[in-house]
Amino acid sequence: MQIQDLPYPDPGVPDARSGPRFLVWLGRNQLGGQLKSLAWGLLHFLSVCGLPFCVGFAIQAVVDRSGARLALAGGLIALCGLGIAVGDTMLHRTAVTNWITAAARVQQLLARRTAQLGSALTRRVAAGEVVAVSTGDVEKIGWFVEAVSRFTAAAVTIVVVCVALVVYEPALGIVVAVGVPVLALAVLPLLPRATRRADFQREKAGRATELASDTVAGLRVLRGIGGEELFLDRYRRASQEVRHAAVRSARMWSLIAAVQVLLPGLLLIAVVWHGVNLAREGRITVGEMITVYSAVMIMSYPLHHFVEIAMAYSFSRPSAKRAARVLALERAMDSEGSRAAVAPAGDLYDPATGLLAPAGRLTAVVCGDPDASGVLAERLGGHAAASSDLPSAFLGGVPLDELPLDSARTAVLVQDKDPVLLSGSLRELLDVPASGGVSAEDALAAAQCGDVLDALAQGSLDAENPMDARITERGRSLSGGQRQRLALARSLITDPEVLVLDEPTSAVDSHTEARIADGIRSLRQGRTTVVFTSSPLLLDHADRVVLVHEGEIAAVGVHRELVHSEPRYRAVVTRETDDEAAAVDMDHLEALEEIEETA
Repeated sequence: MQIQDLPYPDPGVPDARSGPRFLVWLGRNQLGGQLKSLAWGLLHFLSVCGLPFCVGFAIQAVVDRSGARLALAGGLIALCGLGIAVGDTMLHRTAVTNWITAAARVQQLLARRTAQLGSALTRRVAAGEVVAVSTGDVEKIGWFVEAVSRFTAAAVTIVVVCVALVVYEPALGIVVAVGVPVLALAVLPLLPRATRRADFQREKAGRATELASDTVAGLRVLRGIGGEELFLDRYRRASQEVRHAAVRSARMWSLIAAVQVLLPGLLLIAVVWHGVNLAREGRITVGEMITVYSAVMIMSYPLHHFVEIAMAYSFSRPSAKRAARVLALERAMDSEGSRAAVAPAGDLYDPATGLLAPAGRLTAVVCGDPDASGVLAERLGGHAAASSDLPSAFLGGVPLDELPLDSARTAVLVQDKDPVLLSGSLRELLDVPASGGVSAEDALAAAQCGDVLDALAQGSLDAENPMDARITERGRSLSGGQRQRLALARSLITDPEVLVLDEPTSAVDSHTEARIADGIRSLRQGRTTVVFTSSPLLLDHADRVVLVHEGEIAAVGVHRELVHSEPRYRAVVTRETDDEAAAVDMDHLEALEEIEETA
């Protein structure tokens, strides 16, 4: 795989059972690049470690006054130099290629999973974690994947050099062969503590990122209530916690690096001391002693890759764990469904709660728990987690989780209570897959976006048509109600068979809300629409109102009946307190008693 071949035609199906399994899967899927990097790494490291033998051979040739052997030594040194240059260049090239291709594969997998889950992703995983996975984590994962081949080349080189030294000069070679494994394994007792500190640092960094993301997303609200300083202080504290954790982690890694410097130095002293004694006794030549001495010095270079692979794994393991957790999120319908790809039609039914939304009618759902309403809306859209024990919603008698993803999305569209507006022109925002039955003008009119168009036209200096006006990132230049109405217009344009709206007018004033209710009812005539709301204005326009209490259907009717006959419904819709409800019931009883006495 070359960088110019990216993106992958198909990034594959990842092994997301755990972080280490995901790393193994990544390495296995670019085995060709790993073998290339291993080959060039062996050339580079063996050429570097071959220099001491050439130098020792040259010095001994000078001592013996042999010009032929000196010329041969010069040729071998030149050959090693060429191997070092070519091997280092190509090793760097292949290593960077492996790093980028691994990171690109992870990014493609994350993008594909995000597209499949849609708005359900941020309900299951914190937004800060998603940001961390898609930015810094992919780099750490790519680092480990590419470092594996360089580490393997370094390990093979050390084994070859140790064997060569034992064969070349057994008296000193045995000392080196025993000492080098000790050097390589000496830092192992320190790695668990270093890994824990690194994990703690990344956990703190993830929380700080999540806090920053939430603060930026709610900056308009924070300014409105004067809460900027409060959240700024929280972020400062979180940032300081990250800094302290990073310092503690750096101390441990610096200790590991110091050990990697100290122990080779001690081994070098031992080799020199033993070699000098052997040379004085005449058991080895000067050239042989210099060869072993130089080989020990040079081997500190490949030994550094043992520390690097430990650091790379320490940093990439939690990153891979987070990535695997996101990639493991899936809909049950991601597997090959047994149903046809044609989107079904009919009643929408949720067996978990008993909620029924008849086809072609406007059904309003009242749920006292906002979190429960969000989960129910997600399930109606077929976004229930595959690991959930709750059954899938049915559309026309067909389980949504048996439909292919495209068919499910064509059949049912869920608008989240906090929809996102992408940056770009209004025309681009409304350029979404649609049936063609609803025009942009009709959708904007139904969503009461007239003042939004005027605001966009006034705020844009170069757009003659409001449709060409630019919308800033996440629509932050607009008010909450304006963003909500544009998102509603976007949903109405798609004209799906079933439209599920979760609190579509929570940020809109009552007069505009009444007109929006009329617009939705008129534009969605003959289509199935489910609205999660507690607004009396929307509820009064619904054909059917369903009260969901503690996960079950508590009452079904129309708004004007339920508000008088169902206390739990009245408490949610009118925000009535328990004392007020008791007073109403008492007045009702007194009225009944007066009627009986009169009779």
